[in-house]
Amino acid sequence: MKTHILAATPVAAAMSGINPAHAGEPAGAPGARIDAAPKQEIRLERLTPEYWRVTLDNPPFNIFGPETIPQLNGVITQIETDPKVKVVVFQSAVPGFFLTHYDFVPPLSATTGIPPGATGLPALPDMLVRLSRAPVVSIVSIRGRATDMRFASREKALLSQFEIGAGLVPGGGPMARLPRLIGRGRALEVLLSGEDIPGDLAERYGYVNRALPDAELDHFVDALARRIAQFDKQSIAEIKRLVDIASLPPDSEIGAEWDAFLASVQRPAAQQNIKRLMEMGLQTKPDVELRLPYYTGTLGQ
Repeated sequence: MKTHILAATPVAAAMSGINPAHAGEPAGAPGARIDAAPKQEIRLERLTPEYWRVTLDNPPFNIFGPETIPQLNGVITQIETDPKVKVVVFQSAVPGFFLTHYDFVPPLSATTGIPPGATGLPALPDMLVRLSRAPVVSIVSIRGRATDMRFASREKALLSQFEIGAGLVPGGGPMARLPRLIGRGRALEVLLSGEDIPGDLAERYGYVNRALPDAELDHFVDALARRIAQFDKQSIAEIKRLVDIASLPPDSEIGAEWDAFLASVQRPAAQQNIKRLMEMGLQTKPDVELRLPYYTGTLGQ
């Protein structure tokens, strides 16, 4: 399973809420018609009132774009405000991909035209910050970042910050978050090499909590989520809030990265690199998406 830690998210990160009586149906903003969104890319299930599951489902590659942002905002709003939910697991329904990268097809204005969020940050970094600070535990099963705990398939997980190879600055917060997570030297290695980080190496670096055999991953994550879900919600929220103080970057650092991404994606060299990658098959050919660090490595030849 492949996940790029995105130039403009996520992973961070397209999910609207659903009526509690319809768990498993496509997400849709409360009180809104389901067909208000062009395409539903997220499924939200309430396995119990305390334990939710969010499934990313935008085949063939789970590419994340401006259509996803309102859906994500709806789900994060529900996570923030629901009085009972304690833990949310994020997973992918698309074989081979968790999240790849931001959608390069829509015009940039489709993203920059979205109003700022509740934090005052632009919409995408706003949602990543809010998810990190929500009084709910978020867990990603990688086959995330912008989540509290990350568990990876030892055989299938690949984490990547490919953006440097295309002449881009990542915009989802990795420069602010990775040094705090894995240390300055390893953060620079990840960000400046643009190479894939397999699950076992990610575990050694502290990039993920654990890398587990693929056959054990789902059971482990489900058991952990159910255990957390039985504990006191107020205590969970207080523990997370205090850990956040010690470990999360200030919002201003996340906003600065988004600004740097927007500036980089408009530079002529980056525009040319993106054009060449699209001609190679970015967003259309599985081999390019699966081996993106290889293809970005050919741009300077």
